[in-house]
Amino acid sequence: MPRLLQADRFSTLVSDVRGCVSCSRMAHSHAIGRASVRRGARVLFVAEAPGRRGAAITGVPLTGDEAGRRFAAFLTLAGLARGEVSVTNAVLCNPHDERGHNRTPAATELARCRPFLARTIAIVDPCVVVALGGVALASLRAIAPHALELRRDAGTPAAWSGRTLVALYHPGRRATLHRSQDAQDDDWRRLGEALRRVL
Repeated sequence: MPRLLQADRFSTLVSDVRGCVSCSRMAHSHAIGRASVRRGARVLFVAEAPGRRGAAITGVPLTGDEAGRRFAAFLTLAGLARGEVSVTNAVLCNPHDERGHNRTPAATELARCRPFLARTIAIVDPCVVVALGGVALASLRAIAPHALELRRDAGTPAAWSGRTLVALYHPGRRATLHRSQDAQDDDWRRLGEALRRVL
């Protein structure tokens, strides 16, 4: 696709996202832009949602909070630079509870934002999509079927919709309750090895 046409598609996507107020329980932070989504990036990471102390403020997924710092460290383990990958979320606004704390996005919120995720994938056109956590993995399954399960398949590449899909745990520290830090470090090293074979 011509570069100018691709740029137009991305600008339209950003405009559509920033104009969306469909979900009343969201802080309409709209974390998407050129600082996070790079057309032509060969790897696209999909996380859950903007964090209230991170992307809801910075506008860039996985920055400005502990999850962002851990993501940066994981990227280093995989041999990746932030500037060479794209990062987005299954939902693009911060889901918060009555006290203003982060919460898991509701099924309706995920469904409303899913067309934006599908458009992002089409525009970036990555070779590899990495789902960071179960919410992102399920949202990708709703776009195109896959058989990956996070607990069983963490770090294992699989064919998906003409691309390679890898499931990893979300970089938030809470994930260490389900998978040890050492195991997650190994997952990211294996991701780096797999990317060197695929890319």
